[in-house]
Amino acid sequence: MLTVVQLDAGVPLDRFAGWLDGVEVRVVRADLGESTGPVDTLDGLLVLGGQMSALSDDEPGVRETRTLLADAVQAGVPTLGICLGAQLLAVATGGRVHVAAPPGRESGVVDVRWRPEAVGDPVVGALVDTDVPEDHRSTPMPSMHADAIVDLPRAATWLAHSRQYPYQAFRVGSAWGVQFHPEASPATLHAWADLHDDVDTTAVDTATAAHDAEIADAGATVARAFAAVVVARAGDRTPA
Repeated sequence: MLTVVQLDAGVPLDRFAGWLDGVEVRVVRADLGESTGPVDTLDGLLVLGGQMSALSDDEPGVRETRTLLADAVQAGVPTLGICLGAQLLAVATGGRVHVAAPPGRESGVVDVRWRPEAVGDPVVGALVDTDVPEDHRSTPMPSMHADAIVDLPRAATWLAHSRQYPYQAFRVGSAWGVQFHPEASPATLHAWADLHDDVDTTAVDTATAAHDAEIADAGATVARAFAAVVVARAGDRTPA
């Protein structure tokens, strides 16, 4: 079973709900005080995004989710953190996040540029087109964030960057963090854009419409690859 931690009512599992093949999913509303239970009972963990910061310990579930992520990596639980989830993962494992980072909000469709280390990665490796030169290996992905990871955990492998922010994807132990939103539908990204005065919602809508076929294909690829990792872990944990 894959346990999904939701920290914000406005940031749901969205399209991943239809793409996580082969795994049973339970959603835990950390923002409402729900708990995942002991980490040693988890086959897999997915932590979604939210409007709060990774350092907002006064927000429901934030401190607890950071602790959960640290414990999950220590226990070898397959884990995926998305946006805020990636930032929480970074902090939980020794990295650093800058709240309201100086480059400003990254919004709309972002060109995620894959580093050589992403080739063959179990979760994002299938997105890397090795038939093109390294500096042309990229994937359009939805994005909406103002906080940013500024230092990766010492043990992390850096997988991707964008023009605006360096740390778009990384792997640390059994966990992956992605700053972009592979789960987000055009409707969800539109709703997020509407929340911010510094975001041109029309431009966001235009970009998502132009790229959504590729975005959806890439998002489904990430979801299914992560689900396969979770299924393998569950199989290893099943008594003979």
